[in-house]
Amino acid sequence: MKTRVLTIFIFVCSLIAQAKEYHVAKTGNDFNVGSKSAPFKTISKAAKIALPGDVITVHEGIYRERVSPFNSGVNNINRIVYQAAENEEVWIKGSEEIKTWKKDKGTVWKVVLNNAMFGEFNPYQEILKGDWLTKTYGRNHHLGEVYINGKALYEIDSLSKVFQEKSLERAADIEGSKYKWYCESNEESTTIYANFNGVNPNKELAEINVRPTVFFPKRTGINYITVRGFKMSQAATQWAPPTAEQGGLIGPNWSKGWIIEDNIISDSKCAGIVIGKERASGQNQWMASKRKHGTQREREVVFKALQLGWSKDMIGSHIIRNNVIKDCEQGGIIGHMGCVFSEISNNEIYNINVKKQFDGWEIGGIKLHAAIDVVIKNNFIHDNYRGIWLDWQAQGAQVTGNIFWNNNASEDLFVEVNHGPMIIDNNVLLSGLSLLNASQGTAFVNNLMAGKVQTRSASNRFTHYHFPHSTQVMGMMTLILGDDRFYNNIFACNTETLDKGQFTGLDAYSNFPTHENQEKYSGNLNKINSQKFPMAIDANLHLNKALPSNIETNAIENRTLNPEISLSEEADGYYLNITVDESFQNVKTKMVNTELLGMAFQSEAPFENKDGSPITLNEDFFGNQRDTESLMVGPFQNLKMGVNKIKVWSK
Repeated sequence: MKTRVLTIFIFVCSLIAQAKEYHVAKTGNDFNVGSKSAPFKTISKAAKIALPGDVITVHEGIYRERVSPFNSGVNNINRIVYQAAENEEVWIKGSEEIKTWKKDKGTVWKVVLNNAMFGEFNPYQEILKGDWLTKTYGRNHHLGEVYINGKALYEIDSLSKVFQEKSLERAADIEGSKYKWYCESNEESTTIYANFNGVNPNKELAEINVRPTVFFPKRTGINYITVRGFKMSQAATQWAPPTAEQGGLIGPNWSKGWIIEDNIISDSKCAGIVIGKERASGQNQWMASKRKHGTQREREVVFKALQLGWSKDMIGSHIIRNNVIKDCEQGGIIGHMGCVFSEISNNEIYNINVKKQFDGWEIGGIKLHAAIDVVIKNNFIHDNYRGIWLDWQAQGAQVTGNIFWNNNASEDLFVEVNHGPMIIDNNVLLSGLSLLNASQGTAFVNNLMAGKVQTRSASNRFTHYHFPHSTQVMGMMTLILGDDRFYNNIFACNTETLDKGQFTGLDAYSNFPTHENQEKYSGNLNKINSQKFPMAIDANLHLNKALPSNIETNAIENRTLNPEISLSEEADGYYLNITVDESFQNVKTKMVNTELLGMAFQSEAPFENKDGSPITLNEDFFGNQRDTESLMVGPFQNLKMGVNKIKVWSK
């Protein structure tokens, strides 16, 4: 055994000693040696030869190629790093520039392209499709897109509509909808008509998607890759449901240990970053066969993935940090199972699903299935259809210190059919609907929720729960609401307009039992499944029209203070404005830790850190230590009386 360890150590040391830095430049040549003085011309050339420990530095320019890493890194020390040269603007695009447009009629232009330029993938022949794609509004959508000066046009389903000043499409009411395109394709050629609204595309930057991705391995199991400092855009990605192979503009493709950091990622047809599943465990079987419901297919996918090696040793543990992710029509970050044990931090995610040309059950700034032990922290998620959606098996997940704002088409945070334990703490939720809770076993601690709260049961949805900190399935059960904990939160809803299942605050839980008055879970199965799990609700502040639960202890209601909560944008960042009075100090808050939170009922797993150690939520939104003698309610420890203006996000 000692000999084997020594051999591995010597091998790793030899790799480090031999590590190289390859350079790529627009002035280079792929027959060069890849040095700084004799760089390669394409990133793909360097990707074919880079070995563990090597660094690929890419210099300024636009690279129109699909980067598919060929080799893996070995571990966190011996990675393969792809990086943009310091202080140089490096683009990698899934598009090609088109300069051969011909004027057709009015403001409409036309281009006829030989299909040879597309190779094996022509996005103007590929149709958007997949499980859980629920609305296409009576028409096909191609994977291709047309861009003018970096802005995507709207695809139209008939040539006549391209010429109309106003379209009958859903996009007609969206600013910029005069910019439209339509395509026709046969065996030899593809014709695209585009209404550029008076712009000459041959004198501006006109681009079309031609590649299905930008930075994505063709094989699974390409581990320990770092991608840093690029601008990546314009990929013809397919719809990425949890029951199919999930592809995105960038992603690790069912691998382990990627770091994706300091990039700008934009304009994916569907998903920006994908940390999701591969093809072998299922490929749109619900849509393809119509034999079983999609939820059953998804259950099968999980067990097939376990047979294929889904485990902490093989999959996940990615870091996605400090990126800007925008203008994607399905999700900013999408994943199923491949996301396990990962960290998503300090990203700005916005303009997700704003064109609204199609719809489905997989849309959000972040949409993850099976987010086991995933930490989502310190992100700014705004101006999206939905903020974060954690769906199925988010066991051990923690959502902490995030800002949600203006996600008003849906909700800031949706937690669905999870059994816990899960921790939601120190977040600022400012949209009209702060929380949609269709899970159990969740601890909500020190959050500020300025919107409504909604609950939804799912008594016919059997979902998995796991052994702690593992992908191994312990059991399956339907979703019986309750078993949640609400400590030290601020609720500040200011509306009386409520839809079905919506509440202003914790009045959503007024008919739930407490741990003191719960019934024993006995009797027949139907009786057990109709019961609600007990709740722990203590020390929350209710402002404006937000109402407490009648089972809550130590609640403070303040109907006289208008906290005037808002987010304002300034030159250097975003500021939270909130007015505070003595009621903030009057809440009898408590330090929340593993001992207080106990175990989630169904998984019988404790609320704890990812490494299995006890957790104490003793830091605020900024990471400041909370004063145990005077714990402040909500996410900020150092609020002052009166008007507070707090910088919460830097530009």
